[in-house]
Amino acid sequence: MTQTHTVRQAALPEDMRILLRDYPREAWPDHPDFATSIANWMGAHLMFRQLARTLTRDGERYLDRERDADTHAERLSRFGGALVSSLHGHHHWEDTRFFPELSAADSRFDPGIEILESDHEALDATLHRFERAANRVIRLTTLDEAQAREETADVLRESRTIEALLTRHLADEEDLVVPILLHHKLRG
Repeated sequence: MTQTHTVRQAALPEDMRILLRDYPREAWPDHPDFATSIANWMGAHLMFRQLARTLTRDGERYLDRERDADTHAERLSRFGGALVSSLHGHHHWEDTRFFPELSAADSRFDPGIEILESDHEALDATLHRFERAANRVIRLTTLDEAQAREETADVLRESRTIEALLTRHLADEEDLVVPILLHHKLRG
């Protein structure tokens, strides 16, 4: 697996962050329109960050021989499967239901939504590579543990890419979406 991964480094353009000035992140929890649905959506984002970090740490521990092969394979299967399936479902819902709702409420932010949708495509491609590499390592664990350990480097590279993508994407998504929701009193 020799693929170059590019993670969008730049934050959303300033014109996509104009509502963030009126609705700063630190004030969100106390805002009267900060609904449970918004907190739950952000909670899912926290879970994605935690799962990605767990997968990266697990890969590092396995390669550093701090974790045995069977434990690594079991955790990779459990946490990798949870991350991949949850992210695919989350992004599908956002792209087909949530983002159109935001666009209908305030189309000024459509260019920002398009950036977020492009992030979803990049993340989905990375998740596919991760899943393929992880499944191979899981199978190899019982067949050839030395090769499983060697190929864990591919899984680790992909999990680090997922982490980097999520760091940039989720922060931007929250900074764009939550102010729109609060400004237009949506999801309350």
